[in-house]
Order: sequence, then C-alpha cells, then structure tokens
Amino acid sequence: MIANVPAFDAARDARRARGLARALSEPVVRFGIAVIALVALLGIAAPWLGTMDPGDINPNARNRPSGFVETSTRADGSTVSRRHWMGTDTLGRDVYSRVLYGARASLVVGASVAALAVTLGLAIGLAAGCVRWVDAIVMRAMDGLMAIPAILLAILVMSISSAGMLAVVVAIAVPEVPRVARLVRSVVLSAREEPFVDAAVALGTPPLAIVVRHVMPSTYAPLIVQATYVAASAILIEAILSFLGVGIPPETPTWGNIMAQGRALFRLFPHNVLYPGLFLAVTILAVNLLGDGLRDALDPRRSRRET
Repeated sequence: MIANVPAFDAARDARRARGLARALSEPVVRFGIAVIALVALLGIAAPWLGTMDPGDINPNARNRPSGFVETSTRADGSTVSRRHWMGTDTLGRDVYSRVLYGARASLVVGASVAALAVTLGLAIGLAAGCVRWVDAIVMRAMDGLMAIPAILLAILVMSISSAGMLAVVVAIAVPEVPRVARLVRSVVLSAREEPFVDAAVALGTPPLAIVVRHVMPSTYAPLIVQATYVAASAILIEAILSFLGVGIPPETPTWGNIMAQGRALFRLFPHNVLYPGLFLAVTILAVNLLGDGLRDALDPRRSRRET
C-alpha cells in the first residue's frame, strides 16, 4: 500500500486530465465558453464598439426606438449622424453603449464573487473536514447562513455598507461561501478514507502535506463546476440588487441599472428593458450550460467507468 501512493496520485491526475479534455470536447461547454468569451470581448471593446459615451445625456433624443439616427450640427456647420442601434433611454443615453459597458460590470462581479466564495469556502471546508472541533462550530454557522435566502442576505449586507462594486461583491459572496464550504467538506470527508491517504499517514507524512498533496486536489473538479454556478448566481443577484436600487450606483451602467431606469415606461418603450434583459439571460444561460457540461465531463464515476 505504501509503495502505491505515487500510483494513486498519478491515476488521479490522469483522470483529471482526461476529464478536462473530455469537457472541452462537449458541445455545451464549447457553446458556453464561446458565448462568455464573446460577451467579455464586447465588454472589453466597449470604448471602441460603442457609438458614444454611455453617460452622455441628450434631452432631444429621449426614448427613441431601435435604429434611430441622430443628426447633429458641428460648430463649423457640418452635420454628424450617429445611429442608436438599440434606441435611447429616458435621458437620451445610447442603450447600445450602456449595454456593452454593462457587460463589464456583470462579468467582473461574477468572476470576483466566484473567486472569493471558492477561496473562502475551500479554506473553511478543508478546516471543517480535517479538524473535528472546527467542523462542530464552523459548519453550524454555515448552516445558519444557508437558512437565509441569498438575495435577502445580500440586501442586508448592502444596507449596512456603502454602495460600490466591492460592497456588491462581498454582499453576494457571503451567501455563497456556506454552499462551497459544505461541498468541500463532503469531498474532504470522502477523500480522507481513500487508501492513498492511509498510505501517506503510514509513511509519516505531515498532516498539512497530506491535506495539500492528497486531499485538496480531490476538490478541484467539484470546485470548478461549483464556481460556474456561483458566477451565474452572482450575475443574476447583481442585476436584482441594481434593479432594486441597492446595488451598484445608478450612474454606473449595469444591466440591472439599465432595466431599473426603463421599467417605468416599459409598455411604451420596451427596448430599454428588452436588450439588457436579453444579454443578461443569454450570459447566465451560457454560464449554466458551461457548468452542466463540466459537471458531466468531470464526474469521477464516469472517469472510473472509462478506466
């Protein structure tokens, strides 16, 4: 058994490599990656792809329909025409430019919340799975947080903090940490019973080294999948917070803010809500499809069957 520790590690690494290769071959994973990459590219290139500054106000071009062409006269007497591909909002701002800039905020929030929640959840889950008294105390606190709906807990955190991107990330990450921690804890409890862990203990390997080298790698695949679901949830909750007026400040273009500012006249001018809502729905769908594809491809039971 002791001599088989490297073999167990090599077999685990080989399964992980095959799982990642299989994940990239899944059509739903490719579709999700393509859509997310496209939205990210649109957000990064927003200063060049947008037709105007997203904060420019033009009272003479309020609530114009999609495809509206605005003509203005320069000081030298020449005319300039600018097309509003998605129309304008109640302040005359270009919806197309604001939607492109809104992609930045949504993806930054989604990625930041996923990174923060996974990092904290991994640390808490490892501690709870390896130390019994930590498990008894910390996981009860995690259960208490999970009893509160995520959106209500996020609103509570925002009500006691100042508005801003950082506050939104923390407010959304707090409800997600217990879910990640419980996932990691369950994986750690299972990994502790594996033969290669017993072999490492018999060899006299220090406990910290066992956790880092043999236990923690078992959490990577589930964490990757969980991170995609956390990111999708974060994008949606950020839009809800902004829509309710307790998220990112209204002057910052986000999909939630754009929809919130256009909801009053939705029946007359639906484009103010339709376009950001469509981008939001497609992005969340792509992230969820990516997570579903990764979950199926990285399923350890499937990997064992193939070996």
